[in-house]
Order: sequence, then C-alpha cells, then structure tokens
Amino acid sequence: MANQGTQEQFSSEKLPIVLVHRLPSFKFPPKPSFKEHLLSHFHLLDPHESPEPYDSFLSRHAHSIRALITIGPTSITAEFLKLLPCLGLIVGTSAGTDHIDLPFCRSRGIIVTNASSAFAEEVADCAVGLLIDVLRRISAADRFVRAGVWPVKKEYPLGFKASLLSFTGYSFSILFFLVKLGGKRVGIVGLGNIGSKVAKRLSAFESSIAYNSRKKKQSVPFPFYANVCDLAANSDVLVLCCALTDETYHIINKDVMVALEKQGVIINVGRGSLIDEKELVQCLVRGEIGGAGLDVFEDEPNVPKELFELDNVVLSPHCAVMTPQSFEALLKLIVANLKAFFSNKPLLSVVSNE
Repeated sequence: MANQGTQEQFSSEKLPIVLVHRLPSFKFPPKPSFKEHLLSHFHLLDPHESPEPYDSFLSRHAHSIRALITIGPTSITAEFLKLLPCLGLIVGTSAGTDHIDLPFCRSRGIIVTNASSAFAEEVADCAVGLLIDVLRRISAADRFVRAGVWPVKKEYPLGFKASLLSFTGYSFSILFFLVKLGGKRVGIVGLGNIGSKVAKRLSAFESSIAYNSRKKKQSVPFPFYANVCDLAANSDVLVLCCALTDETYHIINKDVMVALEKQGVIINVGRGSLIDEKELVQCLVRGEIGGAGLDVFEDEPNVPKELFELDNVVLSPHCAVMTPQSFEALLKLIVANLKAFFSNKPLLSVVSNE
C-alpha cells in the first residue's frame, strides 16, 4: 500500500503543475466532477488543502508554478502576482475579469483566459428570458395568480396604473401596459461572445439590433454607436453584456437612462457596477424608465429593497450561468486552455489586450 501511494504521488508530480487560487469558501463545482477530471491531467496545488500556512506554501512552490486556475471572482492583485515570478497563465472560471489586475498581467506577459465562450449560450438565454418577463410581466402575473387575486379581480389589470393593489396580504404595483418583444429596438452594450448570442436570439423575434462596443466590428451587419447615450436614444431596450472595466464602470448613468425614455427597459447580465444602481432605482421608482431585468447587482448579495415592490422589475440572484451544461463546457475549456499552454499551442479564450 505504501508503494502504491508513493507511485501515485510520483505520477502526480510528473503532471504539469497548476495552482488553484480561491477564497476558502470557493470550491470547484461538484458536477461534473471538476476536481477529479482536472487531477487526471494536472498536478493541482491548493494552499487551502494544505496544513502549511498559506504564505509558506506559496513561497515553497512559487518557482514551479507556471499556470493557475482562479475560482470565481477571487481577487488577483499585482502584489499577489509578484509572489509568482514564473507565472505565465491565469485561467479564469468566470466571464468577467474585473477581479484580475489585467494591466499588470500585460506588463509581465501573463496570458489571461476567461469563460465567456463556455457561458455564452446560458447567459444569452437568461438575458432574453429576463427581457420577455419584464415586457410581459410573467413573474408579476404568477404572483397575481398564486396570491388568489384572480378570482377577486377577474382580469389581470393590464394597463391599469395604481400605486399599490392589496389583496389577501399581498401588494402589487401594476404599472404600464404589457408589450410584445417583436419589433423592439434592442441596443446591446458589448457584442462579444455573449452579446452576439443575445443578438442572434432576439433577431428571431424580429427585433431591430444595434450595438455599442470598444470598436466597430467590420463583420457585423448591425448599426454601431460609439456613444452609449446615442445607442439608448435609438433603442427601446438596452442589454448589458460587456466586461466591467474602468471605462465601463457606471456606463449606464442618469444621462443614458433619460435618453432611453419612459418606456425603455434595461437588462443586465454583465456586472452590477455597469449601472449606477442608485440612479436606476430612482428612475424606476419615479417611472422614468419602463422596467429592468437584473441578474447582477453592485453589492451582491444585497439588492436595493425599493426594487422588491416593483412589478416591472425582475430580479435574479446572479445565476445566469448555473446549468450543468455550462459547467461541463467550462471544464472542457479549462482543460483545453491548460493543455494548449503546456504544449505551446494557441489558447482558446484569451482575454483581449485592448
């Protein structure tokens, strides 16, 4: 038995070494068997699974670590990266990279990959689902039925504007007319992997698509707006799919909301801080925009309580990617990127240096 354990350890140490960078509360998804599958290809170093102090563990292994996997939005700062002088690759497990010091990575020549291609289908589905729900008030109608209001009111009060309708202890704020998705002018902020999937889906609804991005995409037939305010002024709906950076922080501000006008809808499946959340709440409460569908928030898991009373707002707990299929795709992408890196081959989901 001792010989077998020694052979397994020796076999593991011959595999490429990969550091697992995570907060103690963050773990690999249980299904599919992430860790077991990764262990069949790589020698994983997880400081949180060692009795050795974190700093000592990292110092002892620092010169052998060329690649790391970061679990979720675990912060990767310049100070941390300075502890890993041989690091050449950071494999992200989220679509966003706002938790990684990208400028420092570029200065060191460290490649960064993300998971947007693995998550694109699911996040796009969620964005469209939120939009349909906001426009057709599906969640509000569900609460209307479950609360036993239907037999009392007989008809769902379409277009009826009231402050609050209270029945059997439930309150409802029925605002604006229900509207259809077909023919809506949809402005997509960030036409990358996820934004492109959203555009494809909404085109099937005969929506008119336009977009804002870092630069115009020559292969894309949709109208391009360099300024988000201009995009909002020519849209009924804004769908936010872009990365959170210094440039996109609060890219949706009061001016953009005013340009979107009273029937406009905002859908956010990117990052909470893409929107000035305080201004959004005020605009929604005052009826200055038509509605919102939000999967992400500025201070998760805390959500502004004012939104709880609004039936033209649909809330989701940052779960757009949460399907078995997306995690299976993520696992394949992680393995493919790590294998490509250790074989000196092109990687699959490199974050742009722009």
